[in-house]
Amino acid sequence: MPAEKHAILSASASHRWLNCNPSARLELEFEDRGSTAAAEGTAAHALCEHKLKRKLKLRSDRPTSVFDNDEMEAYTDDYADFVFEQVKKERRRDKDTLVLIEQRLDFSEYVPDGFGTGDCLIVSKGRLHIIDFKYGQGVLVEAENNPQMKLYALGALKEFSEKYEIKRVKMTIFQPRRENVSTWEITVPRLKKWADKDLRPKAEKAFRGEGSYCPGEWCQFCKASVKCRARAEEKLRLAQSEFKLPPLLTDAEIEGVLAKLPDIKKWAEEISEYALNAALSGKTWRGFKLVEGRSVRKYTDEVAIAKAANEAGYQDIYKKSLISITEMERLMGKKEFQEILGGFVVKPQGKPTLVPDTDKRDPINVSDPKNEFNEIKGD
Repeated sequence: MPAEKHAILSASASHRWLNCNPSARLELEFEDRGSTAAAEGTAAHALCEHKLKRKLKLRSDRPTSVFDNDEMEAYTDDYADFVFEQVKKERRRDKDTLVLIEQRLDFSEYVPDGFGTGDCLIVSKGRLHIIDFKYGQGVLVEAENNPQMKLYALGALKEFSEKYEIKRVKMTIFQPRRENVSTWEITVPRLKKWADKDLRPKAEKAFRGEGSYCPGEWCQFCKASVKCRARAEEKLRLAQSEFKLPPLLTDAEIEGVLAKLPDIKKWAEEISEYALNAALSGKTWRGFKLVEGRSVRKYTDEVAIAKAANEAGYQDIYKKSLISITEMERLMGKKEFQEILGGFVVKPQGKPTLVPDTDKRDPINVSDPKNEFNEIKGD
């Protein structure tokens, strides 16, 4: 969010600097290049803000971006509808319920120079509900013990706790592209105990750039990760000590490797991308060279192509296909889509995937894997 851009200890990066304290200062040495995914997320947040304001009968000009499409339109509608339902529910209990959108929050009482922006706050007698919109689909985000949400809660309590006598805090992550609505509650005393005992001492170390580098899954979005020696040493150590042929590994060793493979793969891809970009800027790497990769032929002018083909007697040159389910649902509206096409839409069984047991999906009961998943295997 814009308000967090210059915060050394931002709420959005708190999972990282709470686990790897000096990473926050190290990241300052690296340029923030942004990404298409981040720009798309910003555009989706702006659209969410607009739609929610309109539902609350507040003035707002609709934002536009290059990312506007039916999918974003549908997901931001879902977010606005969800939040509005929460607001209506709370207003039935407390007519003085306060709704704040894109609210700047100051949690510097616990984090040096700490501030951030909450997507939506619903404040009512005795209660605080913080709702955060996540447009990303790569990483599933949970509300339980989410440090970003807890920081927002501390900032909101500082401003509204006394007036509204807040006793409990509800936190919701709304992540539509992962079909994920995760909610968690905590009492104010428990939240403040965490802030005093865990948050404050780690934040002070992180602000000073002290502590030990600690590689982990929180490295994923760290700007320094590609050149971080601690992370590199961890991955190389795993490769040197544990990468034997599978038959030579014990079950325990395989379990250990499985847990680390996603981050190793990502790290290897990051190193490759970094080296390529450096080479494109003129750097030479001993033993490597830049070459032209494989390319795919493409038409230069489809109108001219069609005309030339027709004139040569070729008429059957076009393909026609249905629009996607998401586009069709958007075109008809959810209710009419269900009435007209609901009976024609199925969700096939997904391909079996091995995931950590913390994943929320129910496990597959595989009685005879050779038979049960033959059809999937052939897809």
